[in-house]
Amino acid sequence: MGKIIVTVLLLSAYLFGSDANAEGSTDIVQRTINFLIFAGILFYILAEPVKNYFSGRSAGIAEELEKVQERLSESKRLKELAEQKIDEALRFASELAESSKKENKILSDKILLQCEQDLEIISKQNSALMELDKRKMVRDVVSKVMNDVMDKSNDALGKEAMTDILKKKVA
Repeated sequence: MGKIIVTVLLLSAYLFGSDANAEGSTDIVQRTINFLIFAGILFYILAEPVKNYFSGRSAGIAEELEKVQERLSESKRLKELAEQKIDEALRFASELAESSKKENKILSDKILLQCEQDLEIISKQNSALMELDKRKMVRDVVSKVMNDVMDKSNDALGKEAMTDILKKKVA
């Protein structure tokens, strides 16, 4: 059908195109018809590729828009996921801080208790050492006194004199 229309249009353009100069009249009607035929041929030839181009272009733009929408939704999803992770991290940090404070309190109490026990042990050891030193001093004093008494007993002092000397040194 299309070939028939093109043939008729081409023949009519050939028939009407050359009469104007021979008769001496204006050929505005023939030129108008020729222009309409030319426009029809151009429309017939170019309409389908132009339609295809613009529909393809529209489909490409729609496809790009869809891809952008997908990327946007993916970005939103990733943002929400990141915000959830931040919230979890903040909760973990606060729990960690609380547990650290509790552990710190427990450890400081243990250390304080250990220090008190160590002080008590050191105090007992110190008193035991003082008692030991006191005994040593008493022994040394008794030993000196006994040596003095023995030295003087050689001078023929009596038992009563020795006991008096011992009582004086011990007191």
